[in-house]
Amino acid sequence: MRVLFIGGTGLISSACSPLAIERGMDLTLVNRGTSAKATAPEGASVLIADIHDTDAFRQVLHADVEAHGRYDAVVQWICFSPEHMAKDIETFADLTDQYVFISSASAYETPPSHYVVREDTTPLSNPHWQYSRDKAACEALLREAGDSTGFPFTIVRPSHTYGYPDIPLAITSWGAPWTIIDRIKAGKPFIVHGDGTSLWTLTDHRDFAVGLVGLLGNAAAIREDFHITSDDVLSWNQIHEYVADAVGVSREALAEQAVYIPSTLLARFDAEAFEGPLLGDKANAGIFDNSKLKAAVPDYAPSRRFADGVKESVAWFEADESRRTIDHEANALWDNVIERYTGAVESAFLTH
Repeated sequence: MRVLFIGGTGLISSACSPLAIERGMDLTLVNRGTSAKATAPEGASVLIADIHDTDAFRQVLHADVEAHGRYDAVVQWICFSPEHMAKDIETFADLTDQYVFISSASAYETPPSHYVVREDTTPLSNPHWQYSRDKAACEALLREAGDSTGFPFTIVRPSHTYGYPDIPLAITSWGAPWTIIDRIKAGKPFIVHGDGTSLWTLTDHRDFAVGLVGLLGNAAAIREDFHITSDDVLSWNQIHEYVADAVGVSREALAEQAVYIPSTLLARFDAEAFEGPLLGDKANAGIFDNSKLKAAVPDYAPSRRFADGVKESVAWFEADESRRTIDHEANALWDNVIERYTGAVESAFLTH
């Protein structure tokens, strides 16, 4: 089975690529960086191309297909706009038997009208995050192409998926995840949105990989949509407690450091930093029914738990000092928000 990953070395896909190879797939990655061959998993081929240079990208693909044959499946990891999707539909119309679009579970109705998300009953509607609306618009184009030309798409929606280079908290620095760990270890205050009791699902990227690879070349997946999430449902308070356990901070000390701030207020402090990621995603219940995926991929049985996975992530960061970078802008933002919020609260109590 011949498979093309557009991307394939990111946090989620880094677990999918080795599993695809392990299961005997002939995997090729597309990456524009010359270092891609060094970071690609053993056994994968690499095509060097800039996907945003459409003509050059198509030339590289056609040359590869002419030399090695059509792709049984293509997985698009890095499409974020309907304009890009429209080009992809044209590009791959005659090159693959299955086009897999990595969308996002944040495209679902937000806030949800039911606490359990299901593919067949939960609409796509997110008024708080343009990223999510763009993913939904990409999905709409795929469905139109499927209806009009039979384009063989599959839509996959990850939710909060983590791997070694990530410590998945709601309020964090995406480029430097160690920043929040550094705060916790140093005894500094950190922000928890709401009261920390809302429920959220975290998925290990190795579990996600079983679901994704199981959909490749799967007839039951054509012109269908699936979220791929685990059954590891935790409150945000629990998530922070497991992080504290992993870095040797007591839960009592953690409780003293936590500053609980309503998500709507955080969005008013800084809409760019907080509105989409919180009001458009993590401030809401994130619980998923995985029965559709399990019916299509019977071996999908996520077993990894965040309580264990976060210890692996912390060990990964601690193994190399260069990984433990600090986002000073994020620290400054959090300090400012905490100071303003706690000051306002104290002032309110002092005047009554």
